[in-house]
Amino acid sequence: MKYIGAHVSASGGVFNAPKNAHDIGATAFALFTKNQRRWDAKPLDDNTIRKFKAACMRYKIQSQNILPHDSYLINLGHPETEALEKSRNAFLDEMQRCEQLGLTLLNFHPGSHLKKLSENDCLKRIAESINIALQQTSSVSAIIENTAGQGTNLGYRFEHLAKIIEQVDDKQRVGVCIDTCHTFTAGYDLRGMAATEATFKEYSDVVGFEYLRAMHINDSKVPFASRVDRHAPLGEGEIGWDCFEFIMKDKRFNEIPLILETTDESLWPQEISRLKQWSAAD
Repeated sequence: MKYIGAHVSASGGVFNAPKNAHDIGATAFALFTKNQRRWDAKPLDDNTIRKFKAACMRYKIQSQNILPHDSYLINLGHPETEALEKSRNAFLDEMQRCEQLGLTLLNFHPGSHLKKLSENDCLKRIAESINIALQQTSSVSAIIENTAGQGTNLGYRFEHLAKIIEQVDDKQRVGVCIDTCHTFTAGYDLRGMAATEATFKEYSDVVGFEYLRAMHINDSKVPFASRVDRHAPLGEGEIGWDCFEFIMKDKRFNEIPLILETTDESLWPQEISRLKQWSAAD
């Protein structure tokens, strides 16, 4: 079965996110559990946690189909010790917030070398950061999102993802979130069925579908291999509809959250509806 949703607002409290997802016809959703552009956040109180769990039950959205995203400030591969420690502490806090809410996934961008570390050293540092967080938590998996390769961000090659996973001690609690826009702009073609099949074969060969735990379903506003992160509504960008039909009809993408981060929220209900139609035809 396909679980399809979007990155919805948690404004006013995380307990509002499940209803916001339900209102657009979603069976999965993503959210920030705190302000993503600030380091610190007020701790979750018991009432907030209770209301969030109750809302998830009310709208029948299970924890494995909820994909929280960490703060954009965090860089788990930071070359400077003090900033790295700050990022590691913030990442651990994000994982602990997920545990409090009964969530099992935490999606994050791997990190950036800032031209001060080699790629290999930065990837090793990212894996070390993941290990530290996993050692201090028990029920949340670290879900690495592939990037567009903008600036000095790593994770834009499937080989980067594989290298990080290889160095994570607990392979049961690490996974990947593939963003279709990032994949395309990083240089993996998704235009048409044949190109999409070839790209996911390469992903399978290099990383493995056993590590695919989530997806971000986005078209791209910018051209192929441009290494720029600019999302577009489905079918209105450079990728086109074929890629998304392929994903919806392929059983390898079952049982994971498939999350829209497209740029026109008013289109989310119809995007979800169209994806569901292809899924039902599977």
